[in-house]
Amino acid sequence: MSATADHADGKSGEPNMASRLGLESGWVVQELGYDEDCDDALRDAIQEVTGEPFVGDDTDDVVDVVLLWFREDDGDLVDALFDVLTDLKAGGVVWLMTPKVGRDGYVDASDIAEAAPTAGLSTTSSLTVTDDWAATKLVMPKSPRVKK
Repeated sequence: MSATADHADGKSGEPNMASRLGLESGWVVQELGYDEDCDDALRDAIQEVTGEPFVGDDTDDVVDVVLLWFREDDGDLVDALFDVLTDLKAGGVVWLMTPKVGRDGYVDASDIAEAAPTAGLSTTSSLTVTDDWAATKLVMPKSPRVKK
């Protein structure tokens, strides 16, 4: 079975929602914005898929993925997105985790759609990953082809 295939998480028998994030074994994930409201089961599932512990903002490594937990009152989203690019490798992915509609700290999808391109990122997809959190996949846009 591939690291990205849905599989039981071994705890609840539910599909491993982390597998929907397209993570692979050995990938380095930088986690930012962690607080007590974050979903620990999802965090554990991500580390199970990658087989690696999270690194923080003090890492000297280049990371494959940034997992950014962000709430409405966490400050400026554009600034937060600029900050995540510091350690992200070329071709890396940002998973922006925001509270779902109706939850404390909800971030409107239009705010994400405006902030991402300002920070140099493109929104590619959104997923519901837990009862309380939604995930938005952000990537660096591919360079336009130069015609000669």
